[in-house]
Amino acid sequence: MHGLTAALEKYLMPVAVKIQNQKHLGSIRDGIVLTLPLIIIGSLFLIIAFLPIPHYTDFMADVFGKAWQEKLTYPVNATFDIMALIACIGVAYHLAKRYEVDGITAGVTAVAAFFLILPQAMDFVPAGAKQSVHVTGIMPMVSLGSKGLFVALIVALLSTEIYRFFIQKRIVIKMPDGVPPAVSRSFTALIPGFVVLVFFWIVRLAIEWTPYQSVDRLINAIITTPLSILGGGLGGVLVAVFCIQLLWVVGLHGDAIVGSIMTPIWLALMDENRKVFMENPHADLPNVVTSQFYEVWITVGGSGFTIALVLYYLFRAHSKQLKQLGGLAIGPAIFNINEPVIFGTPIVMNPLLIIPFLLAPLVIVLVTYLSMDIGWVAKPSGVAVPWTTPIFISGLLASGGKLSGAFIQLVDLLIAVVIYYPFVRLWDRQKASEETAAKQ
Repeated sequence: MHGLTAALEKYLMPVAVKIQNQKHLGSIRDGIVLTLPLIIIGSLFLIIAFLPIPHYTDFMADVFGKAWQEKLTYPVNATFDIMALIACIGVAYHLAKRYEVDGITAGVTAVAAFFLILPQAMDFVPAGAKQSVHVTGIMPMVSLGSKGLFVALIVALLSTEIYRFFIQKRIVIKMPDGVPPAVSRSFTALIPGFVVLVFFWIVRLAIEWTPYQSVDRLINAIITTPLSILGGGLGGVLVAVFCIQLLWVVGLHGDAIVGSIMTPIWLALMDENRKVFMENPHADLPNVVTSQFYEVWITVGGSGFTIALVLYYLFRAHSKQLKQLGGLAIGPAIFNINEPVIFGTPIVMNPLLIIPFLLAPLVIVLVTYLSMDIGWVAKPSGVAVPWTTPIFISGLLASGGKLSGAFIQLVDLLIAVVIYYPFVRLWDRQKASEETAAKQ
């Protein structure tokens, strides 16, 4: 076992540290975080619109009129359907700050490039008509939401790379010293911004000559669809969760590192479920794996389902140190924060506890995924529950008010307790023996 930890430290840690410090992945992670407050706010309205309470719909219709549910979805669409736009701003801003150039201007330039490369036209069927009408000068909202997320990320990264190259090489218009800083920054951005927009204009024209005709269709065909298949399946989520746990074992924030890759995929899948759920709360939702699948059902108490470990410390531990740690860690664990137990136990580089820490989440993924895929448990409805929401409440809300969403969390908790128990019991005995020896 000591050989395993030594190998992880020697071979895995250097690679993981490089990934953690990679500018582009870090910027994607931080930029997408900017979308979460809006998504959570929109989810609150979604919950209110579809509360699973008997006669609730009839009561609301009597009080607020028959269109009450549709009006409640206005804020939902206003928040979810600009996900890609906000991510574009956030990613460009954070990447520019990592290069120590003006983040605001880089973000604005990226948004202009994003709008430029997207098609400003759509086909729709007017009321009473039999044929669709092609209208130009209109940008479909779907392009600014989850379906345009990968386009937004690519545009943000490329535009900022071009922007910062010209800034750092000082290929800019320099104004005299007496010019106000705000005006000077505006002129500084002229050449980089012009080059960025010309670049994406040419890219758009080139794509229009291909069979795909638009960038969103191209990205969907070569990136979004393949990644959704890989990341949204059972095999993909097992690999992602295993990598997250393995990174935590060497003391690195696995969720932050792997999340920068998986979050865009899982957010897009979440929004697919949300749209179907809004059309019919009782419909069979298309995806099991979403952001909420991971956050609500796989990381209860934090990565590794360590709330099971905390409960043992609190109620069964003989070691005074572990019992005290359980008392300190139970509060954060209820809100899915587990740094106290990961570094206080420690689990990091602990040969005994590495096994259940890796095994428990993988077994829970299997049980939860299969339960949802078979239909025994409700799939994630697309409601973005804050990741700090306590167990059972989160399962109920994220499944669209279905009790099965909370029940499977209880099953997962029991699984985690069973897997952790023999290992943590040995660890407890070892720590208790050390405490007894220290007193003598």
